[in-house]
Amino acid sequence: MSIEQRMEKLEYYCSLMLDMIAPETKPFYALIIRHGLTKEEVERTLRLCEQLSEQYKQQKEEGFVIFTSLFHEFASALHPNLPLAETIEALKKQQLFVPLMTEFQRLLHTFNE
Repeated sequence: MSIEQRMEKLEYYCSLMLDMIAPETKPFYALIIRHGLTKEEVERTLRLCEQLSEQYKQQKEEGFVIFTSLFHEFASALHPNLPLAETIEALKKQQLFVPLMTEFQRLLHTFNE
């Protein structure tokens, strides 16, 4: 079997495994697989979320009530293959960075009105 055939087979098996995973339990991971991000790209996204989450906590403690700058930073730094609204929803559903993603959802709805 050629390398191309083996890769094709692996990709097919990965797509089957993705269908086997209940996307409602791990929607962010399903999103990553569906959009073909690399490990480094995912790690970069998670680091971004960690940094913004820390900034969000600090700003909340300082009495800030508007977090538009954090939202814009997230939106501009997010991998271009990841849809903004779907990524925010997936992270929140997977219980990752919930306070920050809740705020981002609120801002997203505000911008879309």
